[in-house]
Amino acid sequence: MLNVLSGVGLAVAVVIFLASAVTVVFLGTYLAKYGDALASLTGWGRLFVGSILVALATSLPEVSNNITAVRIDNPELALGDVLGSNMFNILILAVVALLFGGKRFVQRVAPEQGYLIVLAAALTGLAVIFSLIKSEVSVWQVGLSSIIVLVVYFIGMWIVYRRRPAGSQEEEEEAGITLRRAWVMFTLVSVGVIISGVLLAQSMDQIAHETGISSGVLGILAVALVTSMPEISATFAAARLGAADLGFAGVYGSCVFNITILAYADFFYRKGVVVNTADLEHYIAGVIALGLIVMGGLLLWGRNRLPQPVIVSALVLMLVVTVAGAIWVALLGAPSH
Repeated sequence: MLNVLSGVGLAVAVVIFLASAVTVVFLGTYLAKYGDALASLTGWGRLFVGSILVALATSLPEVSNNITAVRIDNPELALGDVLGSNMFNILILAVVALLFGGKRFVQRVAPEQGYLIVLAAALTGLAVIFSLIKSEVSVWQVGLSSIIVLVVYFIGMWIVYRRRPAGSQEEEEEAGITLRRAWVMFTLVSVGVIISGVLLAQSMDQIAHETGISSGVLGILAVALVTSMPEISATFAAARLGAADLGFAGVYGSCVFNITILAYADFFYRKGVVVNTADLEHYIAGVIALGLIVMGGLLLWGRNRLPQPVIVSALVLMLVVTVAGAIWVALLGAPSH
């Protein structure tokens, strides 16, 4: 795909990046809103809504950004965005849990969410392992590693769906929103997010070219943070509604879906396998993301046995680890002069 921003100056690229970022954040809020309305109007359960519909809706910026990134021959940006997004997603969950009661928030999460956490950890771990192995085995120019990721995803989500909590309480229907309107608005907002994601990737590629900063670092820090903004708004909204299950599933479902984006992007990358382009900063982000996902799972499984101070301390530790990892990645990617 031709980068329409190729050749523009740094200032123009930064302005376009900021404008795209604001648009992604704004539209991402409405993606979550209409996705949740669809869930209410169709009668789907919270775990299914969070891990499938809300996760897909809030991950659309990563989808458009990463496919665009590989089409403009910048797979490092795509890989950094996915692994960085998984880091920031768990950071979002930790912040929300701290603000909404710590142990009380975690105790409102159904234990069946554990299946989703295992799937998120498995897929993130596979992404790190495949990036280390760097296998060139492919099927019709699509990496075998990508195919394995998709197979694990579909099997895992089938298990999550089968193990979803029985008798989940449904949200009341949104006043004034019909099923038809919800679908139409969801589609229109999705198109807006895709267009914004394309401009986001192309402007970031140009910023990387103009500044000499590693594309992987920019993907992990700048793009990943921006494309995680829809998760922030959706998770806070769910917490305010007292729907901890929905917010929890949305975050972990997004982590799960993010890894599959690498597989989808691989269909558009003709120069190899996307995960094989990993550098040190990608490994750091991937390992940190995996560790944070596992820590979240341990808190869920121990939510009734661990005292409030321990849970709060663990949530704070998750914050510290994420910030420290981001600083480490930033130092690695700083241009040398």
